[in-house]
Amino acid sequence: MTAPSEPTAVSRYDRVAQASAAQVISGYSTSFGWATRLLAEPVRSEVRSIYALVRVADEIVDDPDPALTPALRSSLLEGLEAETLRALDCARSANLVVHAFAGVARHRGIDPSLVGPFFASMRADLTRSAHDGQSLSEYVYGSAEVVGLMCLKVFTGGDAQAYERLAPAARSLGSAFQKVNFLRDLADDHDVLGRTYFPGLDPATFTDAHRNALLEGIDADLATAAAAIPHLPSSCRRAVQAAHDLFAALSRRLRRTPAADIRRTRVRVPDTEKALILLRAMAGRAA
Repeated sequence: MTAPSEPTAVSRYDRVAQASAAQVISGYSTSFGWATRLLAEPVRSEVRSIYALVRVADEIVDDPDPALTPALRSSLLEGLEAETLRALDCARSANLVVHAFAGVARHRGIDPSLVGPFFASMRADLTRSAHDGQSLSEYVYGSAEVVGLMCLKVFTGGDAQAYERLAPAARSLGSAFQKVNFLRDLADDHDVLGRTYFPGLDPATFTDAHRNALLEGIDADLATAAAAIPHLPSSCRRAVQAAHDLFAALSRRLRRTPAADIRRTRVRVPDTEKALILLRAMAGRAA
C-alpha cells in the first residue's frame, strides 16, 4: 500500500481544482453539501475532492441521456479510471476533478487497492441488470464501502492504528448509505435504468415485509457506524454524525412508507427536518 506523502505547496491550479470539486458537489447533493460544511479544513476540501470524482463516474453510468450509448459510457469510464490511476503516479491531471482527487489520494495514502474496486463497481452498472448475493456484496464494497474508507484515510490523517480500528464502521456506514439509496430509488433504478440491486426482488411484487427485511440490515449497519462516531477525530465527528442521522431519518421514513408507494415515488427527508438534524449535529447531539 502506498504510504501517505507530505503535502506539497498548493498552487493556483490546485486551488482551482479543489473549487471545481466543490462545485460538482454543490450541483448534485444538497444533503451531502450541507454535511460537509461541518467538516474542518483541510478535511472539508479533501472529502469534497473524493466525492466529486465519485459523482463524475456515477454520472457516466447513470445519466439517462440516450446519446450516451453503452459503448460510449464504457469508453468514458475506462478513460476516467486510466486518467485517475495516471494522476496517482504523476500528481497531475488536465481533468480538474481528477487532479483534485489525486492530490488528496497521494497525500492521504489512497491507492489503487481502493480506487480499483470503485471503478469495477461502476463498470458493473454498465453490464449487469440484476445481482445475486455475491455480486451485490462486491458491488456495495466497490461503490460505497471503499468511498467510506477513502474518507477515513482523510479523517485519521495517517494514523494507521485508528484507520484499522475504525475501518469496519466506515464500511458499514457506506453500505447503509448505498442500500438506503437502492431502496428509495427502487422505481427509477428499475424503470429508467433497468437495474434491480437486491437479489430476488421483483419491484412489481414488492411488499412491506420485503421493505422491513431490507431495513433491518440497513439499520444494523447504521447502528454499527453510530457506535464508532464518538471515536472519530473532532475535525470530522459532527459531519459524520449529521450524515448518519440524515440517512437514519430516511430509513425511518421508508419504514413508514407503504411498499407500493416506494415502488412509485422517491422518498425524501424534508428540508426542515434536515436543518434540525444538522443543528443537532453542530451541537454535538445525535438525532
